[in-house]
Amino acid sequence: MEKEIEELLKILEQGVSPFHVVKEAEKQLKEAGFEELSLKKKWNLETGKGYFLTPFQSSLIAFWIGKNYKKEDMLRIEMAHTDWPCLKIKSLPEKKGKYRTLNVEVYGGPILNTWLDRPLSAAGRVSIKSKDIFRPEIRLVDFKKPIFIIPNLAIHMNRDVNQGIELNKQVDLLPLSGIESEKEKEKEWFLHLLAKELNVEQQDILDFEINLYNSDKPEVIGVNEELVSSPRLDNITSVQACVTGIIEGKRNNGINVIALFNNEEIGSRTKQGGDSALLPMILERLYLALEQTREEYLAAVADGMILSVDVAHAIHPNHPEKCDITNQIYLNDGVALKLSGNQLYATDSEAVGIIEQLCQKYEIPYKKFANHSNIRGGSTLGSPVSSILIMKTIDVGIPMLAMHSSRETMGKEDQVTLCKLMKVFFEEERE
Repeated sequence: MEKEIEELLKILEQGVSPFHVVKEAEKQLKEAGFEELSLKKKWNLETGKGYFLTPFQSSLIAFWIGKNYKKEDMLRIEMAHTDWPCLKIKSLPEKKGKYRTLNVEVYGGPILNTWLDRPLSAAGRVSIKSKDIFRPEIRLVDFKKPIFIIPNLAIHMNRDVNQGIELNKQVDLLPLSGIESEKEKEKEWFLHLLAKELNVEQQDILDFEINLYNSDKPEVIGVNEELVSSPRLDNITSVQACVTGIIEGKRNNGINVIALFNNEEIGSRTKQGGDSALLPMILERLYLALEQTREEYLAAVADGMILSVDVAHAIHPNHPEKCDITNQIYLNDGVALKLSGNQLYATDSEAVGIIEQLCQKYEIPYKKFANHSNIRGGSTLGSPVSSILIMKTIDVGIPMLAMHSSRETMGKEDQVTLCKLMKVFFEEERE
């Protein structure tokens, strides 16, 4: 199996929350020799080396400084998001009754019925009581086994189900984890379970950010094993491609940056999201640490370029009419260059021209993609980030099916192609 697919399957299986996605990306960067920095300390940077930060544990910024770096060299950025539409466990989640069910809320825009009758687990971050009030202990948790399920209502009780039923988010999506016994009448059974998993006292748990996840394993499928079926393809495919790009695409000149943001699925307007001052602040500190002035930093931004990497809609085998009549892409067609006149994708002809020339030079298959004119489509990190960092920007990504389902489908070769583009974007030296 191709190295790119092996790496993708591994991070898909381990990346069960945004925190765990960042942890896996961090692991790869450390193995490649990148050094961790802190926002709270002074940076002493060297050329010919890579560095990374993990702000708020659910976002990651990494950069490589070419060994022959000069201030006039081009700044290049690739970015993706670490989150996906899912169900999140609310505080005080235990619902009273014979059945053990949890109170959850919908995060982003998932296809809700795909979460029914699936084996579900839970993962995320927990805040634990500490000696220093201003530094609670933070632990990641992953139950690693299916402990929840959201059962459908039987067709005998819901005769119109095949005509389409709207799910009530507060009623129909509560996950079941078992049945209360006479010996186990704990009012806070989930907190008890969480404390046991973390090996801490229940009263020491202060708060948590935990999402449910589809615990089905990623699979290579198809007659010729040409497809990948997995939860969380949107947007872990892009995360892995960006990490591969910065590890393998090391220029001698210039600075390469990857930015993996949380909260894209809910608009990005958070401290760890793309529509914030996080990336500009880190970039400015990077240039200041290299003894550049603020004016030189702003000049570098003006001459730089961003690849916003997120998935695109492949033509559906049963509904080709849902796609544009000319700008179409199938699975395993290559990288989608995502175009939108209304700037839902932050693409212009100059940026497209650059990527087209890269693809042509390195024989990377690609196609231009646009949404059907009657269908709005989704948005990406491209427009909000490029409105803050005034740089040339293009949206690219792999084509896929069932976007925002709890399990999605992609073409295997498209991941190999995307990784290659991410690599050559970073390593191509400027004339």
